[in-house]
Amino acid sequence: MKKLFERYLVFSIGLYFLSMGIVLIVRSTLGTTPISSVNYVLSLNTPLTLGTCTFIINMLLILGQFWLIRDRMTRRDTIEILLQIPFSFLFSAFIDLNMLLTANVVPSSYVVSLLLLAAGCLTQALGVTLELKPRVAMMSAEAFVRYASQRYGKEFGRLKVWFDVSLVSLAIILSLIISSHIQGVREGSVVAAVVTGYIVTFMNTRLLTRRTLGRVRSLIKV
Repeated sequence: MKKLFERYLVFSIGLYFLSMGIVLIVRSTLGTTPISSVNYVLSLNTPLTLGTCTFIINMLLILGQFWLIRDRMTRRDTIEILLQIPFSFLFSAFIDLNMLLTANVVPSSYVVSLLLLAAGCLTQALGVTLELKPRVAMMSAEAFVRYASQRYGKEFGRLKVWFDVSLVSLAIILSLIISSHIQGVREGSVVAAVVTGYIVTFMNTRLLTRRTLGRVRSLIKV
């Protein structure tokens, strides 16, 4: 039970850093991540917060997962999908918390915007790495793509790219319909989409290895 608690704790910490990374990218004013693009556009054009919009989209993705496995649903799949609900709520709460904490962060120049973007990409990558290490749960977007790849026999990585492209395209269409101009999608969106994966790979294989985490755990116990 203690080890299971530690794994869920690491996963939750990863969610916090992931949310902070997304918020820093938003604060850079250079766009947002593909996975948050639709959420951000909705938050800009409704009274709902970014965290609330994120939670709503995650719930839709969870329903989508149930639809994808409707004819071959197992008890394990049901538990894994339902487990995403509390973590989606926690993640959404973290986003709103970090939006509040960074309310006064306004870049004074393009260079500052780039620095915020870089900080956001690094923080987001750290969050993803910590989220993957414990292997206890998946966030709804990745889980949706995984079930879709299983159902239609497509490679996960390629389908994830198409999924991200679809979200960005939908965000552009929504923003054009609602506000007549593009919102939330800029050069920072492309940078975040391209760079984050490489940083995650580096952190996962070079920095935050299981040996490194084991040493940190030993120091904490001491």
